[in-house]
Amino acid sequence: MARSTDLLLTAIAPAIWGSTYIVTTEFLPAGYPLTVAMLRALPAGLLLLLLVRQLPAGAWWLKVLVLGALNFSIFWWLLFVAAYRLPGGVAAVVLAIQPFIVIVLARMLLGSAIRALAIIAAVAGMGGVGLLILTPQAALDPMGLVAGLAGAVSMAAGTVLSRRWQPPVSLLTFTAWQLTAGGVLLLPAAILLEPTLPDLTGTNILGLAYLGLIGAAITYILWFRGIARLEPSVVATLGFLSPMTAVVLGWWALGQTLSPWQFLGMLMVLGSVWLSQRKRRSRPTATLAQETR
Repeated sequence: MARSTDLLLTAIAPAIWGSTYIVTTEFLPAGYPLTVAMLRALPAGLLLLLLVRQLPAGAWWLKVLVLGALNFSIFWWLLFVAAYRLPGGVAAVVLAIQPFIVIVLARMLLGSAIRALAIIAAVAGMGGVGLLILTPQAALDPMGLVAGLAGAVSMAAGTVLSRRWQPPVSLLTFTAWQLTAGGVLLLPAAILLEPTLPDLTGTNILGLAYLGLIGAAITYILWFRGIARLEPSVVATLGFLSPMTAVVLGWWALGQTLSPWQFLGMLMVLGSVWLSQRKRRSRPTATLAQETR
């Protein structure tokens, strides 16, 4: 039961992240990826920091800066670039390569075994995402593609290092540190590299509040909790739920149609998640204990 709870709570995060694409395109001003990423991270991080009232100590300052950069500064900047330059589904399928990168990095940094079912689950998930979103109308902007691939590498590295560097503090504190660090690192880049943000409308403010409080603070607490309790390749595969949510929201909120191929894609995504969990449950307890040390 505890295992199922861990999976369910962790899965909530990418399911909610799937709404990032529609919120970005429908609620936020276009052309400000660095500023929007900063406004998503920094206010939420500072709010959590006020709640926990605890700062990093010693080597954790550097670790938090690295994790904040990988999980938030670099990843979110590139995510918004991809979201602005590509249709939401195309951005999602490019980012879907992340589980493959996680498998390789987990092997290099954590000594995790590369298992056949993990590869099959990643292939099935990426194929499912492709069926979900690669329609004839899907434009392939080169800059957007590069941004999406680089963003996938950044988040994969952040996922694996978050597992490797488990802090001696609560998940709330760990999330506060990373969000604040990510926002602080984005601040000078947003000021220097982008024009001043226009006056925000009520819709813009609502979109930013949603992305910061729900799409960042709450979901990343659940995500880091999952990273601490589950194998990185399992957590990464749950990320396939994000593009599936994006497609469902496009159908529900924007009136987009769903083809039989897209329904097949959903089944493949859910099947890949099931395969990754099956692989994880079948592993010997001793092997798991070695990886979590």
